[in-house]
Amino acid sequence: DLLSNRTVTPGCAPHVTLLLDAYHVAAPARRQLAAQLAPLKKKEPAVTKTLVLGERAKPLTTHIHLRGDFRRPGAAVTPNVPRILPPLQAKKPTRLDFARWLVSPENPLTARVLVNRVWQPYFGVGLVETENDFGTQGTPPTHPELLDWLASELMAPSPRPSPPGGEGGGRGGWSLKALHRLIVTSATYRQSSNQRHDLAAVDPRNQLLARQVRLRLEAEVIRDVMLSAGGLLCTTIGGPSVFPYQAPGVMELRRAPVPWVMSKGPARHRRGLYTHFWRTSPHPYLVTFDAPRSEAACTRRHRSNTPLQALMTLNDPAFVECARGLATRLLREAKDEDRLQHAFRLCLARAPTATERRVLDEFLARQRQEFGADPQAARKLAGLAVAGKTDVQEFAAWTALARVLLNLDEFITRE
Repeated sequence: DLLSNRTVTPGCAPHVTLLLDAYHVAAPARRQLAAQLAPLKKKEPAVTKTLVLGERAKPLTTHIHLRGDFRRPGAAVTPNVPRILPPLQAKKPTRLDFARWLVSPENPLTARVLVNRVWQPYFGVGLVETENDFGTQGTPPTHPELLDWLASELMAPSPRPSPPGGEGGGRGGWSLKALHRLIVTSATYRQSSNQRHDLAAVDPRNQLLARQVRLRLEAEVIRDVMLSAGGLLCTTIGGPSVFPYQAPGVMELRRAPVPWVMSKGPARHRRGLYTHFWRTSPHPYLVTFDAPRSEAACTRRHRSNTPLQALMTLNDPAFVECARGLATRLLREAKDEDRLQHAFRLCLARAPTATERRVLDEFLARQRQEFGADPQAARKLAGLAVAGKTDVQEFAAWTALARVLLNLDEFITRE
């Protein structure tokens, strides 16, 4: 009876699962079906199971808790939305009705909040500075018309055609990709971030958007750009989380220690987006560069400036490996007299100034001399990346110079 009534669910005891499998094979009514399912279960991809929420036939009664005590129910409440916003159309609204109301054209709040969140990373602060509070206690928008226009562009029922020149084309339809394209192709975003002395007294916080702002890259992106400069970044999209290099002993500080087995091959060089995230012990480089923890919601990332950040980008083995990759590119892709120019193009997207070239030429000459006098130190810095190369000292010298460029403030800052 237990099996025929299908009361067994996934995650039950192992012996019950075995009985259930045996019943599915032995029952005459299910024998033909089991024969058809067996080869299908072996095929990839495997069927993914998920939970589905269904509405109760008789909804539960919800009460206000007196003084927050769930044991003291107060007045009963019914599902509804604030009166200042457009009302729900259904007489007895369900969760599905509420979901449809959230993205309804009559409700401007969702699109405004979303647009403000997308705007914020590009300019350091949103059009509404209090991105987590759009109420009466929040800050009014600095550009209300712009906020409304961007929200209307996002909510347009169907993608709009491209204007002359093609910039910002295909807007509407709640397309986030189109919204990002619209912002980054605007003249406001493409301004220089150089400080303007004529604005220092008039608009010290740049609320008028008369210039761009300098922003340090986010934690995950810092490692990505280093891998990209070193020619190591794996650009594969999708797939499971990966385990890049992590200093030994980090996972032993957890309440329940678990092993951190570093991924092999290109997987360990995947974008920071795919780094496996333990809730109670995230990767140290994420914590160092202010990546938010997962215990609470984060509406805005705060940026700190600590000596530990510079020590990590200079000495962490994962970042030293990026410097070796950059040195490999410089020795392979450019002639000796053009390597410094090429290095600046790869790291800073510009040419070096005369002063920078002179200082780095002197630094490179000094490194060649020191590594020539200490071959063991050269081999230690070069690591396995120098396998097959004859001039270890030259490779080590360019690796040292690559570490300098990858640790510049300009490298990890979006100008």
